[in-house]
Amino acid sequence: MLVNGEATPAAVVSRDAAEEPFKNEGRMTSTRGKARPASRWMGFVGAALVAAPGMAHARAADLFFERTVMSAADERCGLFTPEVSAALAAGRAQARGAALRAGSTTEGIKAIERAARAQAARIVCGSAELQQEAQRVRSAFAGYQNYTRTSYRGDVSAWHADRNGGRRARWRLVQDTSFGRDRMSFGLAGLESPGVLMAVGQFEDGATPYSARLIMRDGERTMGPYLSRRGGEALKMIPLERRLPQSGQLKSFMAEARSPAGSDLLPKGAKTGWAFRFPAAAVRELAGLDPREAVIVEFLFADHRQAARHAYVEVGDFAAGQAFLQLAAR
Repeated sequence: MLVNGEATPAAVVSRDAAEEPFKNEGRMTSTRGKARPASRWMGFVGAALVAAPGMAHARAADLFFERTVMSAADERCGLFTPEVSAALAAGRAQARGAALRAGSTTEGIKAIERAARAQAARIVCGSAELQQEAQRVRSAFAGYQNYTRTSYRGDVSAWHADRNGGRRARWRLVQDTSFGRDRMSFGLAGLESPGVLMAVGQFEDGATPYSARLIMRDGERTMGPYLSRRGGEALKMIPLERRLPQSGQLKSFMAEARSPAGSDLLPKGAKTGWAFRFPAAAVRELAGLDPREAVIVEFLFADHRQAARHAYVEVGDFAAGQAFLQLAAR
């Protein structure tokens, strides 16, 4: 992380605790503070899928630990159907994002994940406790599967997810933004979930971009997210344009296709616009970024007086929204 131009680590949420040996071997408990049963994440994934921010952040690291324990146990013991596993993955991704926004570093999250997987590896697949916890997961999914729309709110913007069926293409996971006098909708769109990655821009002056590219931090050239702070500025107050590293540490994906945007994908109130489709590799890279980061959609124009216009997108809980959509794809 860059703070005032210098790389400094973010606060770690119980990193040491996450790496401590487990004293209650075979029990699904959190290492943070007093031992808590892993099943307590159930209410968060079920009816409270999108919990109040305070609740999500206060127990974010615990939630991530607990959901990782159950996910790892599922991988080893085959506890759940693909649908239930996907629901668990969505909740785990959301907890990871909340933990990072609450102050965990990437290394801290990795430490918690290692501890959770070590805990799961010591659990006996046929144990009564594991089977009881697994049934609670299934019960929570019974309510979760009825959700077809939800929102994931970040520091600046929000992702809106929709896994309803239909006969027309629609936004499956979308974030809307304005840049100057122009507007953009960005995310996953298609007739079926999870859709393809697209940017649809509406340009107030009627300009026509010949292409677009998606720009983001290059994980192979950087040690983690770049969040440039000034003075005592809180992280959540950092503008999106200061949430990217220097140009030499960025990577980009050119749009694969361009077409006039259909009315079903245009920003609200727009009558015309241009749609650009990005490659599947860009989806994987975007899902792997820190939720506090931002990416740029750069629209390219032939007019040398203004060769490009930039729209910023908060990464937020894109990965959690993507996992939510996977339920409809099964």
